[in-house]
Amino acid sequence: MPLPSEPIGSIPRPKYLLDALADYQAGRIDQESLDASYDRAVAETIERFAEAGSPVIMDGEQSKPSFVGYPLQGLTALEPDGVVIPFADGHTRQLPRLSGGPFRYGVRAASYLAKAKTLTDHPVKQAVIAPSAMSLLYPADGIDGYSRDEFIADLVNEAEADIRACLDAGADSVQLDFTEGRLAIKLDPSKGVLRDFIALNNVVLDRFSEAERAKLGVHTCPGGDQDSVHSLDVDYAELLPDLFQLHAGTFYIQLASEPDRARVLRLIAEHSSPHQRIFIGVTDPIDPRVETAEEVRDRVLEAARYIPPDRLGTCDDCGFSPFGDDVSTSRETAFAKIAARIEGTRLASEQLG
Repeated sequence: MPLPSEPIGSIPRPKYLLDALADYQAGRIDQESLDASYDRAVAETIERFAEAGSPVIMDGEQSKPSFVGYPLQGLTALEPDGVVIPFADGHTRQLPRLSGGPFRYGVRAASYLAKAKTLTDHPVKQAVIAPSAMSLLYPADGIDGYSRDEFIADLVNEAEADIRACLDAGADSVQLDFTEGRLAIKLDPSKGVLRDFIALNNVVLDRFSEAERAKLGVHTCPGGDQDSVHSLDVDYAELLPDLFQLHAGTFYIQLASEPDRARVLRLIAEHSSPHQRIFIGVTDPIDPRVETAEEVRDRVLEAARYIPPDRLGTCDDCGFSPFGDDVSTSRETAFAKIAARIEGTRLASEQLG
């Protein structure tokens, strides 16, 4: 039986879409014109996934401002001076700061899924932001008249609704993006922040049945933006024992960019449970070199020495453009890597029987 292979999320936006976004922000085009560019980019991205032989399709996050920012569209109780995320090359990304409640998502991920499902007969996967990332919006000094406990209660309800709407709309699977896992250890080596994040995510995950959780996955990576990372220097040995305490059926684990993949695979084998499916990253979106199918095959065969094939799948390490303005990787390179992942997984499947 062929090993499953899935994308993680974002694909670099085409130039015409980036131009349309700039024109919209400058007031040169209206929302209808911008939406037409979004629709074109989504349709072309889904077509490219199909041409690459992808068994599972995503919309490439073409109409998301970023993997983390989609729920905040249209919200007004936000200030720009929130948590700063530093990357290894010196650049930063900054989250907004919540200034009032109650907290509600402005956009739900199911809206992207619904559009994608009209454009393909393939199974469609949907990525959502983990509630732990959204928890960073609440300021350390609090909000008058809106306590942190009230915010967390609202956030849990909103995150559940975001995921449930995707399942109800027919998502093949729903992936929670949890890129803040390793970063949490970097910020707090005691791992108190990490464990708070995991506990919060489990409050949401526990609202789903066992059958539903089998369709829910968690993606971890050390960040990927403008060809840089925020926490690759954090040892996976510090993250993985806690990561596998998340009550999800599937884990998508960045691996291609790790300097010692065999060591990480041993850690995965040691700390994961038999009911957890493991998708390993076999392509590195930050590396401009396109992996060959044979390299991918060999990485899969190496992983199969530690993870039983019936629990194994492949993915890309991360999205190729998690923030909409990241043009460090071309669309051509992204789809070439995806094609190599799919073909290499097929070659490995043949050898594994």
